[in-house]
Amino acid sequence: MLHLDQAALRAALPWEALIDALAAMFREGCEAPLRHRHAMPGADGSETTLLLMPAWRAGGHTGVKIVHVAPGNAARGEPAVHAAYLLSDAITGAPMALMDGGELTDRRTAAASLLAARHLARPDSARLLLLGSGKVARALAEGYAARFPITDIAIWSPTARHAAHLAKELAARGLPARATDRPDPGAADIVSAATLSATPLVRGAAVAPGTHVDLVGAYRPDMRESDGALLARATVVVDTRAGALAEAGDIVQAIAEGAISPTHLVADLAELCRGTHPGRRDADEITVFKSVGWAGEDLAAAVLAYRRHASG
Repeated sequence: MLHLDQAALRAALPWEALIDALAAMFREGCEAPLRHRHAMPGADGSETTLLLMPAWRAGGHTGVKIVHVAPGNAARGEPAVHAAYLLSDAITGAPMALMDGGELTDRRTAAASLLAARHLARPDSARLLLLGSGKVARALAEGYAARFPITDIAIWSPTARHAAHLAKELAARGLPARATDRPDPGAADIVSAATLSATPLVRGAAVAPGTHVDLVGAYRPDMRESDGALLARATVVVDTRAGALAEAGDIVQAIAEGAISPTHLVADLAELCRGTHPGRRDADEITVFKSVGWAGEDLAAAVLAYRRHASG
């Protein structure tokens, strides 16, 4: 059985190829039940979440990702998320590859945002405001810089030193990154949030016309990175309607508050990829993409990585 670690996955999943693989999966579809979620008490009193994300295509491949999300790990100097992905043959059930689930998740998550931005962000977007400083935030910065003419990446984090560390790391790679302690959504062309926030970070009143807002981090109903006013002003697209209405705190809470209704979700990624929704329609439109993650994305990324690695 093949084993792909972080470095192997980065090499096997270049942004354009990965975005195209995700687009094909959203167009064609696969079987991907909503993720299984189990809460477990952590040793320090915090809650650890176990997520199981299966997906399959008959006659093709099956895959399952096992994820532990432990916010208390920050105090221990460890990543908040640990994950592994098993890719198998759908006909025989034979395991084909075990992959670093964290790297796979980071890259496919960023690629899903880039796929949405391909349809929703202005092509000339140059100023990126990044909220968050973890591994997904790093992948988002790299991905947006590869896909758009980015000239400025302003990074904010609840912990200032983490934003400074990520900005220094990205700058060393040649990206125009800087830390900021006063994030200004009104000065950004793209706002991308990848945090575990439980309170809004991006408010509708602060967002300028023409901005694309990418909400990645709030993956539970009790989390949110935006307020209802932003969603009410915006053209809102989600990765999947079922996932967003069940798990996306930004969506669930805005609906509960009466700021929007479920019909305010004008499209999902499959509809964008199939061309049944046009995406951005004018330069002043505010667009929002909200993702909670879809197991089909993992499967698409894993199959691509396996094939590219096997082909040399």
